Amino acid sequence: MGARSDPSGPLERGDVSSNSQYGTYEAAREVYGGYVDTYRPAYAEEALAPVVHARVGRRGARRRKARCAGRADGSMRRLLPQALVVAFLAGGTTAFVAKDKAIELNVDGRPRTLHTFADDVTELLAQEGVEVGAHDVVAPATGTELSSGDEVEVRYGRPVRLTVDGERHEAWTTARTVEEALEQWGVRAQGAYLSVARSTRIGRAGLALDVRTERSVTIMADGRARTVRTNAATVREVVEDAGITLRGQDATSVPLGSFPRDGQTVTVLRITGTKEVREEEIPFGAERTGDPSLFRGTEVVERAGQPGLLRVTYSLRMVNGVKQKPRLIKSEVVREPRTQVVKVGTKPMPTSVRGVDHLNWQGLAECESGGRPDAVDPSGTYGGLYQFDMRTWQSLGGSGRPQDAPASEQTFRAKKLYVQRGAGPWPHCGARLYG
Repeated sequence: MGARSDPSGPLERGDVSSNSQYGTYEAAREVYGGYVDTYRPAYAEEALAPVVHARVGRRGARRRKARCAGRADGSMRRLLPQALVVAFLAGGTTAFVAKDKAIELNVDGRPRTLHTFADDVTELLAQEGVEVGAHDVVAPATGTELSSGDEVEVRYGRPVRLTVDGERHEAWTTARTVEEALEQWGVRAQGAYLSVARSTRIGRAGLALDVRTERSVTIMADGRARTVRTNAATVREVVEDAGITLRGQDATSVPLGSFPRDGQTVTVLRITGTKEVREEEIPFGAERTGDPSLFRGTEVVERAGQPGLLRVTYSLRMVNGVKQKPRLIKSEVVREPRTQVVKVGTKPMPTSVRGVDHLNWQGLAECESGGRPDAVDPSGTYGGLYQFDMRTWQSLGGSGRPQDAPASEQTFRAKKLYVQRGAGPWPHCGARLYG
């Protein structure tokens, strides 16, 4: 027991290994007696220190100091890689945070704030699943770079079947209400007629919108001019708005159903009148056929023609006190015309009558008619070169009127008459035959 308590024992004399925390195994056994586990936690080192110092003295303390310095160097070598890893992770976190952006995204009036690593607007919309078409508006434009705090707005296009003052258009708008759309298009809504309320929301499917702007129209009626402001759809409505009543056949200078234009002047036509029925003749035609039994130039009416009868109805009008030209309303055939049938002679006309050709027929003609084949006396009874009456002419084989027959036929008929009755038919000029 005394040997173990000697401070100059083996621990002092022997070498202490620098790799051991408490000295050699034997020294430890001397301190604690018997077998001792050389591993101790940090707090055990503090409990052991007074005992070791008491046993080994100053030399042991110096050796322990050397061992602690070695341990510190080893700890530093172990901590250095760990510090580098922490520094690297800290730098990566800083870059990670720098890429993150807070963006205000407003899609068709529905705003929300989000965080994104997108570099530009196009990438942001793709990440958020927002699809845009040709009629949609994105602000700022696609492709624009993003920074934290930016605002991105998407407004969807909406189709509108727009009719403005009677003119139809297929329009697109990003407005969400009718009022916003009218402002976007620059359509003057004050005093206008709208087929739907201004506050009506426009869905993605669109809507049909009829707009009639307020216009100035002048109505001329009964000698007075009235100018009205109106959003009416027809001229008839404007006339009524002006307090003018249309009666009977009254009309306007433009169709009553037409669309009234700004600055237009419409005249009211006061119309009075009656209907008149007239019967008019329908001329008949003629059918001519050749007849070899008649001398050439001779025509015989086989069936007389008869004119037809047409009943016509006319409108006789007075417009604003002025008489108008009769206007045909309708016509109907009362009786069809009957065609006249005429036989036309094809037999050659004889040039002479035996025994009378030598007489002065030209002199007789000059005396009777002045030598004119179509001459007619003032009473209308006698006609032609030789002034035949109708009864005599027909008895000699003539047809129609003598003044309508060729001169050669008239002379031939005159010669035949002379053979029958001599110069008696021409009491005043018959003597010329012999002169």
